[in-house]
Amino acid sequence: QVRLVESGGGLVQAGGSLMLSCAASGSVFKLGRMGWYRQAPGKQRELVAHASNMDITTYGDSVKGRSTISVDFVEKTGYLQMNDLKPEDTAVYYCTAILTPVGSEIPRDYWGQGTQVTVSS
Repeated sequence: QVRLVESGGGLVQAGGSLMLSCAASGSVFKLGRMGWYRQAPGKQRELVAHASNMDITTYGDSVKGRSTISVDFVEKTGYLQMNDLKPEDTAVYYCTAILTPVGSEIPRDYWGQGTQVTVSS
């Protein structure tokens, strides 16, 4: 019923920029937190950034100073602006959210299908 729909991935040269989008579709009563994790082949999934509806943002060490997360908790859509991209940023980026569906009082985690970001040198 509830899905996270991601967009904005693609191929970019080192030093370039991308913006990722994530929209929570379906019957969402409340969005509590939205963000992105990423996973490169052979590596652990790591935090990129997330933002809560309490106006708290957190960034992974590898992207601090180069990325900005913005979440519209009314539209239930999040954006990740990534600048000065490096080849080591190449990964599948997964949107994740903590939200409460309509008709429920229990929040739960949701994950998008992932979008590929490839940074060429």
